[in-house]
Amino acid sequence: MRMTRRDMLCLGLSAAVLPAMASTAQAQNRLIERFAMQPETGWRFFTDNVMGGASTGQLAFAQEDGQTYAQMTGRVSTANRGGFIQIRLDLDNSPPEDSEGVRLIVRGNDQRYFVHLRTTGTVLPWQFYQVGFDVTRRWAEARLPFSAFRPASRLLRASLRPGSVTSVAVVAYGRDHDAEIDVREVGFF
Repeated sequence: MRMTRRDMLCLGLSAAVLPAMASTAQAQNRLIERFAMQPETGWRFFTDNVMGGASTGQLAFAQEDGQTYAQMTGRVSTANRGGFIQIRLDLDNSPPEDSEGVRLIVRGNDQRYFVHLRTTGTVLPWQFYQVGFDVTRRWAEARLPFSAFRPASRLLRASLRPGSVTSVAVVAYGRDHDAEIDVREVGFF
């Protein structure tokens, strides 16, 4: 069979487009949440009240420009050895082993927030891996590499394995402050 220039061009385009399509599909598979389908059934809100702390807050779901997002607001208090409010999603599946980190689309009140990851090795309530990120009043992407997450307990491995992650939490943590953060997307990259 003799190939024409057009056949070669089509094969070349297919060779270029198919990997890009596969890469796009793979990236979409890494999206955990876009808050479109009953997010209130998966996301849990809780505070340091579970351990006697004095922080208060709430989780609401809102829409803007046709996109749903989670809105966590409250007051973080370090009284009574407390100091956090958070929203957490338990994962049905761990991220793929080749994942490099957590990706968020967020905005808020110009404060520092944290992502806490729990793994198959985080057994006690105060065990997690964490990394901080800053938000502004405008929607922005935060890419948080797994290598930046640090264990919150000496009993944990120094670095986490992506395939062992069991939950993702967005957290206002560690100091007295008013929290206001909106989260539109959560995923892995």
